[in-house]
Amino acid sequence: MTRPWNFGAGPATLPEAVLRQVAGEMLDWHGSGMSVMEMSHRGKEFMAIIEQAEADLRDLMAVPSNYKILFMQGGAIAENAIIPLNLAGKNQKIDFIETGSWTTKSLKEARRYGDVHIAASSLDPAAKQGKYTCIPSFDQWRLRSDAAYLHLCSNETIDGVEFFDWPDMAALGAPDVPVVADVSSDILSRPLDVSRFGLLFGGAQKNIGPAGLTIVIVRDDLLDQSNPLCPLAFQYKTVAENGSMFNTPPTFPIYIAGLVFQWLKQQGGVEAVERTNIAKAKLLYDALDASDLYVCHVDPSVRSRMNVPFFLRDESLNDAFLVGAKARGLLQLKGHKSVGGMRASIYNAMPLEGVQALVDYLREFEQTRA
Repeated sequence: MTRPWNFGAGPATLPEAVLRQVAGEMLDWHGSGMSVMEMSHRGKEFMAIIEQAEADLRDLMAVPSNYKILFMQGGAIAENAIIPLNLAGKNQKIDFIETGSWTTKSLKEARRYGDVHIAASSLDPAAKQGKYTCIPSFDQWRLRSDAAYLHLCSNETIDGVEFFDWPDMAALGAPDVPVVADVSSDILSRPLDVSRFGLLFGGAQKNIGPAGLTIVIVRDDLLDQSNPLCPLAFQYKTVAENGSMFNTPPTFPIYIAGLVFQWLKQQGGVEAVERTNIAKAKLLYDALDASDLYVCHVDPSVRSRMNVPFFLRDESLNDAFLVGAKARGLLQLKGHKSVGGMRASIYNAMPLEGVQALVDYLREFEQTRA
């Protein structure tokens, strides 16, 4: 049976080769007589799995030795509380760059724990469609030099806005302020200089594996400054000192994430995957830009390679578009409820053939309405 093309934003499509391997190992992992879901998280079998997963992720992202990789739970939404509890420090000052729905959600949560300052925002409250369509230029950023950290989202899953340049904090007058980035939806899609950040975090369910696993990559010097009220299970120092084993980690998602890391290496690593992602995004955006029926509001310079939101100029055709797409095996194209329209998520596991199938349908649907 031919599998449909799943354009869901997360939980999202996984590499078919990984799914087949999981199916083959479901009842008996490497002769252990156990499924990974059944084995002790402290047993030698799972310890081998998590150690290999961490080593492969560190290799893929070239994570420096002075950074810890933590396997946690709760997704990026939980980290919106866990991060200020760990990093806000004595002055509780947190700066934000607001570029989409997720940074807006993040800063609202951070206000529960500290003094939040929006250093720059691209929000256009008057826009009917696409309230976030750009990233403020660095000369518009108004950072506090004594902030505990600066929070940004590298790729806005809902709005389709992605950072391709990173701030020079010294040039912006805040050399000692660490940058914290939510990388949930573009992690491992392109090379990233980890050393430019104090902390990277993200839920795995978009570009790594199934829901339930949260990745945190944190610099050593930021480990030991948590609020005394922060629960031990959420203190980065505690999690790091216990090798992500202070409490039972999400074992099965870690196992699948490890298989995805191995799959990425087989593709040639992050650099090779980025080339494919660039080609996929160009194919889709070119088709949208050449159309009279579809429109993408995001500034071309910051259009996401992972999440492509678009709208039909005649929104009365939305339902017919989605019905036709499903009939052709193109699934989960409906846009987020907060913005409407359509959205195609084309993460690492989406092959070029899937994007081509979508482009073919876009043209077909438009021709039938001409």
